[in-house]
Amino acid sequence: MRGGHGLLGPRRERHVVPAADLDALALPVGDDGVVIGVDAEGHPAVLGVNRPTPYEVTLIGGLWTAQVLALRAAATGARIAVETGRGQVWSGLAQAAGGGQPCVTLHDVGRVPPQGASAGSPVLVVRDCGMRPPRGRVVAGPWQSVLTLLPYLSPAAPRLLRNSSLVGVQRVSPDEAQEIGRLMNLPGPAVDSLPTLGDGVTLWCTPRDRQFVMTQGTEAETGLLGPSRRID
Repeated sequence: MRGGHGLLGPRRERHVVPAADLDALALPVGDDGVVIGVDAEGHPAVLGVNRPTPYEVTLIGGLWTAQVLALRAAATGARIAVETGRGQVWSGLAQAAGGGQPCVTLHDVGRVPPQGASAGSPVLVVRDCGMRPPRGRVVAGPWQSVLTLLPYLSPAAPRLLRNSSLVGVQRVSPDEAQEIGRLMNLPGPAVDSLPTLGDGVTLWCTPRDRQFVMTQGTEAETGLLGPSRRID
């Protein structure tokens, strides 16, 4: 025994790498989360929705992309609570997700109960409440992220974009692109590209950073949701 240090461990040879060989090491260092597609270089783009701090995401885009994100978040172990006024378009996903486990629940607008999110049971709340989503009863918190889907730019968008940690933008009209560019401080080339984006392409951005991501459905996702599309 050594005072204050417990038992001595087994004695083994040290593992030493010469400094000249360090460049040969490749470590998989990166963000942990949901793979939402690939970037312009073909590298996986990862969205970390399971966080110990509140995380608000706004997606100005199509239902297909929101549903793919929900499915992939559920595959990481998150529980998905969908607040929607069109439960019929989510019911098939809710039944298919989780392999029979009730990991996706559907709730009427304004009626999402407390979810009891924790590190062992993170939650993603998906708000599919139309152009003017009311302020939610269940808000982002530790281990509970909120994704708000807007089909188009609406009067509620400026408030949502200001309060969001991350904003996703799919194909929009030129006028909408100009307004989004002003709100998100986008450079001119990014603004000009928004009306021409293909189905499945999303510009994910903050006021300082931006990245185009192509989301392609897996065979199972395409079988359940159909091919990628911007318009529902």
